[in-house]
Amino acid sequence: MNETQEMSLILDGVTKRYGKFLAVDNLSLRIPTGSIYGFLGPNGAGKTTTIRMVMSIIYPDQGRISVLGHPRAEEIKDRLGYLPEEKGLYKKMRAGEIITYFGRLKGMTRSDAKRRSKELLDRYGLPEWHSARCEALSKGMGQKVQILASLVHNPELVILDEPFSGLDPVNVEVMRDLILDLKREGKTVIFSTHVMEQAEQICDFIFLINKGKKVLDGPLSEVRKSGGEAIQLDYDGDGACLKELKGVSRINDAGKTAEIFLEDGTDPQDILRALIDKISIRRFDLSEPSLHEIFVRAVGGKTHE
Repeated sequence: MNETQEMSLILDGVTKRYGKFLAVDNLSLRIPTGSIYGFLGPNGAGKTTTIRMVMSIIYPDQGRISVLGHPRAEEIKDRLGYLPEEKGLYKKMRAGEIITYFGRLKGMTRSDAKRRSKELLDRYGLPEWHSARCEALSKGMGQKVQILASLVHNPELVILDEPFSGLDPVNVEVMRDLILDLKREGKTVIFSTHVMEQAEQICDFIFLINKGKKVLDGPLSEVRKSGGEAIQLDYDGDGACLKELKGVSRINDAGKTAEIFLEDGTDPQDILRALIDKISIRRFDLSEPSLHEIFVRAVGGKTHE
């Protein structure tokens, strides 16, 4: 990370306890302006607690937080966009009205908020739902309306807590494109997820947390390189033969795809020869391991219940 680069968010030694439970333990992060930063980890790892401290919903017991150069988010709330983990809409309000309402809460004039509401609904595929009551929206459409409400005032820093949760594949793509649009506009985007594949697609930087402690932090490319190399295998047939391979230290087998990690000195060509007559191979690549594998190695299978 470039030390001279402007930072949208800084955490130094941040700690949060709930009684005897240590939810976040001495966490330090530096999040560059204009980046997409993924907060990753299993459920209960400390992602939401960290986000709530950043947003001044709760306060740390120790440490320092700087949000866009200010010690508390509440001082600059009109420059922030926030989608909480517990999502919900006023069911009787219309989609356009609720986005307008949130714009007004952020200091926009009614005419500007109404115009921006229509612009966002049109842009993200919901023009015909402008006058629909929120109770008539599907979960995916409702979630889109709520994120648009968090963006109506054109914030500089956008924080999304589990934005992909519960979305079908089509709406996952819409959410991903929306996050990428924000980056193109120069915004800083932080989002939390426990699904590693989502972060791999769009993040510039990632932060892995487990049991309240930082496990890994840095540019996505560097984190993946740190995991060495793996064989990425797509196949059809009986994958039981994978368990019989010699010179293999670990296999992640998902049924039609697998990651194969080799012991030192094993030639990938030997693995290919051993499989060629036993399964139908659609892809056989030597590449960096997935984030899922890197995280499993880092936490050793130990997470909060």
